[in-house]
Amino acid sequence: MSVEPTTAAPAASTANRYAALAKAITRGGTGDAAALARLDPDGALQPHQIAAAVRAFLAAGIEPEGWSAAQWQRWSLIAHGIALAGHDGGRSLGWQLAKAGVAESRVTKLLTARGDAFSALIPRLLRLLASKAVAPNWNEMGALIHQQALTGADAVSRAEEIRLRIASRYFAAASEAPNPAA
Repeated sequence: MSVEPTTAAPAASTANRYAALAKAITRGGTGDAAALARLDPDGALQPHQIAAAVRAFLAAGIEPEGWSAAQWQRWSLIAHGIALAGHDGGRSLGWQLAKAGVAESRVTKLLTARGDAFSALIPRLLRLLASKAVAPNWNEMGALIHQQALTGADAVSRAEEIRLRIASRYFAAASEAPNPAA
């Protein structure tokens, strides 16, 4: 049984999970990728979506057996996002948001949203990134998804550290770009 990541700066093994999941989704075939891209992480997963997700998780070395409903929801959101927009762990998420021309107001919403509002923003943001051919860094996005859902002072602090890192890198990159406004 797999233990869910709980650190803000993912350990190599956690970062490797996101890269491995991205490879598994890519290699899993168009049917599974389409099923994951169409799933609603907040809604009831359809049997073919569960099958596609489980195949991808297992191929990536992520064991979903024993997950709570909340863990399924978070990992489904991540698989959905990777299927929509891909994964690029080579650049910071803040830089990627600026490169895609994501408006400051949209980044601010992402960084200030919590709970269901946060989860609802992610697919829309990922579709925007995909339309600009910019794959997000799931090492940061995945860690934020996991941390923001956890309770306790340490988890809240780690989530805020991730948000601040994304914001600082976004604003640094945006100040160098002509005018991000999406």
